[in-house]
Amino acid sequence: MRAAAVAPPRMPGATSRSAPLEDLQASAFEIPTDRPEADGTLDWKSTTLVVVEIKGGGQVGLGYSYTSSAVLRLLRGALASAVSGYDAMDPPAAWLAMSAAIRNIGRDGLAATAISALDCAIWDLKAKLLGVPLALLFGRMRGKVPIYGSGGFTSYSDDELRLQLAGWVERDGCRWVKMKIGTDAERDPHRVQAAKSAIGDGTLFVDANGAYGIKQALALAARFQDIADVRWFEEPVSSDDLAGLAFLRGRAPEAMEVAAGEYGYDTDYFRRMLAAESVDVLQADVTRCTGYTGFLQVSALCEAHHIDLSAHCAPALHLPVACAALRLRHQEWFHDHVRIEHMLFDGAPRARNGMIEPDMGRPGHGLDFKRQDAERFRVS
Repeated sequence: MRAAAVAPPRMPGATSRSAPLEDLQASAFEIPTDRPEADGTLDWKSTTLVVVEIKGGGQVGLGYSYTSSAVLRLLRGALASAVSGYDAMDPPAAWLAMSAAIRNIGRDGLAATAISALDCAIWDLKAKLLGVPLALLFGRMRGKVPIYGSGGFTSYSDDELRLQLAGWVERDGCRWVKMKIGTDAERDPHRVQAAKSAIGDGTLFVDANGAYGIKQALALAARFQDIADVRWFEEPVSSDDLAGLAFLRGRAPEAMEVAAGEYGYDTDYFRRMLAAESVDVLQADVTRCTGYTGFLQVSALCEAHHIDLSAHCAPALHLPVACAALRLRHQEWFHDHVRIEHMLFDGAPRARNGMIEPDMGRPGHGLDFKRQDAERFRVS
């Protein structure tokens, strides 16, 4: 049996930089989409943003996750109690305390998204206390992060699909763009061909969100490669089917990579996926994988397995840690989250020549929540 990790004691000895964590605030906001959206296995009309703020040393750290408002009770209760009194200068210690606090309810799913938001807030607080950008605190492997445009929902008309994908190439300079498939497998080749016609020399990615069976996905992979030179097939089958992903990875067209991992909540999930040789590129989401602390652990696993890492969604929050991840391939520039982050956060990055970069003149992750603008979306 693996021994449980034990966090250091709370405030084990005051130092000049000690900043006990205190006064956690958590709020939820439901933001309508700009039009109906769907992928191969789900449709939705709104996105819920949970924002966490925590004080320490006279500063306030900010974090958030795209999750359910159901996590508010957990954040305000068990997790607030777990981190209270820990030094903001030691985020991993608070992370261990949170992991221990939710042992009996399970860390996957909602609990992991709650930990993610709070862990990011504590790291932001530490960087603010030190007066440095979070990208500098983590250590930059790169000064800019490549992005790929992402959306192309199955609910879009062909014209809407072409317009959105072409915009990422022409306006934002993206080399790669991704569309959703899987709602109607018979129509997917037509949609893929329409998307490719809109992006010219750009590279097309497709994301089935686990909608296909193994043989169906294999047949469509060959078709997509023939008609649009598709280079990335995300979740062709369920991301829980590691054997199925590995089967497809070994038989897909040579130039087509299989990707998955966005639903990983702990390092064991990612370790199993890598050990099964299920993916060419691993995805991880800082709003799900227990925050910056968890994302850095995933980054280390990728380096150990010689597999590239792609950051999933939430581009503004990912940016500082994406600069630090050794084998990072790119960052998803997801339509919903880009829109929300620009709407509700000062300091959200802007795409330029297919890249985003942190503002090294702002401490922490450089984001300030526009609470007044968000109030109309608040979940009571």
